[in-house]
Amino acid sequence: MRAGRVIALIIVAGAGLLAGLLTSVLRDGLSARARPTRFEALLARNARTLALPAGAREKGNPVPASSEILREARLHFADHCAICHDNDGSGNTAIGQGLYPKPPDLRQPDTQKLSDGELFFIIENGVRFTGMPAFGGAGRQEDSWKLVHLIRHLPQLTPEERLEMERHNPKGPEERDEERQENEFLNGAPAPEPSRDQQHRH
Repeated sequence: MRAGRVIALIIVAGAGLLAGLLTSVLRDGLSARARPTRFEALLARNARTLALPAGAREKGNPVPASSEILREARLHFADHCAICHDNDGSGNTAIGQGLYPKPPDLRQPDTQKLSDGELFFIIENGVRFTGMPAFGGAGRQEDSWKLVHLIRHLPQLTPEERLEMERHNPKGPEERDEERQENEFLNGAPAPEPSRDQQHRH
């Protein structure tokens, strides 16, 4: 009798979840612009916790923290991670806001309360059904452990550190060309001729 009630309860709960999911899809479609519901966020957090191997939680960071290690991690993050996570870890970027689910704010307790081993596992292996790719590979584990130090530091990131990171963010072709012209000018090359578009603007 008791087993029958448990099975009935599971069926009712499953039907409720399915109905909620269908309602959400019918209301918002499959748009990545939609904001995940509280239930989806809770489900995603629990799924992430369950997906992490028990051994990962226990791993400590073998890379000692230092100002140099932190600087290396900041520049690596600026070049590889900030396009989605932003330099400050907020996730407020054009790409980050276009993902579903959105990247978590790495400064907040949901991320900061993860163990070093859990953060390392996520960086190395990514997270399925999200935009987080697996960055691990042979010879790269030390970089991932350095990034764990940086994630711990993000809530205390200084304006000077952020400015340095901005200089190491990937640049598009126009920005690289402008930077090249500035460097050439500063090193004695004549100023470039203004383009026709620039001439017509004046």
